[in-house]
Amino acid sequence: MRPYILVNVAVSADGKLSTRERRQVKISGADDFDRVDIIKSGADAIMVGIGTILADDPSLTVKSRERIAERLSTGRPEHPIRIIVDSRARTPPDAKILHKGPGKRIVAVSSAAPEERIAALSPHAEIISSGSEAVDLAALMETLGNQGIQRLMVEGGGTLIAGLFNAGLVDQLSMFIGNIIIGGSSAPTLADGPGWTQETDFTKLELMQIQQLDQGVLIDWKVRR
Repeated sequence: MRPYILVNVAVSADGKLSTRERRQVKISGADDFDRVDIIKSGADAIMVGIGTILADDPSLTVKSRERIAERLSTGRPEHPIRIIVDSRARTPPDAKILHKGPGKRIVAVSSAAPEERIAALSPHAEIISSGSEAVDLAALMETLGNQGIQRLMVEGGGTLIAGLFNAGLVDQLSMFIGNIIIGGSSAPTLADGPGWTQETDFTKLELMQIQQLDQGVLIDWKVRR
């Protein structure tokens, strides 16, 4: 019942999502931005972690007016449902994702989230509580599937992506590799957190396609089961 999960990221040539200060960096160009908008317009929902909200304050809206019109013509809302995984309900109530453009928002929290923060977010989003200290991603995906979400795009960051891989929930990885070196041992990567030490725990990928895009390379992988 869970959605098909596509993780989409842009990383530097040395595998970094941003600088060590978590400052957003332009890694790709116009062609990749358009590719990402196509993926957004075809998704039922878009998900990010709280780190991405605090660092970048994205809106996660579909940009192309033509794609918005196409969504509306098929009975879908103007923008996909926007979802924040935020165990402690730290999302600022004035975050762009909660206010820019029409459409449903969901904030997924754990039972450790303070009630006053949940109350501040409730006027702007549906609150789903799952897990004790951190959001139970598998349970969350089941809930989203029961709400009719069939295709979910994940836009980061590294902690959320690592959690999804760890739970065996990712179906596809689309990775744009840009032509810059960011560096920094503490700069965020595609899959942050403690990582894995045993080869039996590594996620195995199957190559789908490689293509040159902008001044970089786009690689699409399918996750092996």
